[in-house]
Amino acid sequence: MSVNTSDALATQYWARVAAAAAEEGPGSDTVIIDVGDVLVFTDLFVIISGAHSRAVRALTERVEEAVDACGGPKPIHIEGLSDYEWVLMDYGDFVVHIFTASARSYYALEQLWKDCPLVEHRR
Repeated sequence: MSVNTSDALATQYWARVAAAAAEEGPGSDTVIIDVGDVLVFTDLFVIISGAHSRAVRALTERVEEAVDACGGPKPIHIEGLSDYEWVLMDYGDFVVHIFTASARSYYALEQLWKDCPLVEHRR
């Protein structure tokens, strides 16, 4: 299988936009994990923490607006909008996970994917 370099670069760019939008708002501890070598359905996970459910809601809106503003895709599907403890925004080539601190600690996605490389996203 060949990888289109321009598609991969666009995906990394949009994931970084999502991460930056979170860090500029009420998000913290943002990481991008390259899961493309072990998962077939996506290439990158963006993991973000919000202090509480209101912050998770604000981050969800902020990320969606930022990715859209830079010409990125719309989410294919969004889950977790009923309680805003863990919102999953599926963009296809990348997935944004926005957690409250307690949910992030409980699900520990970074531990599950600890063998995958991190993608630098800070300026």
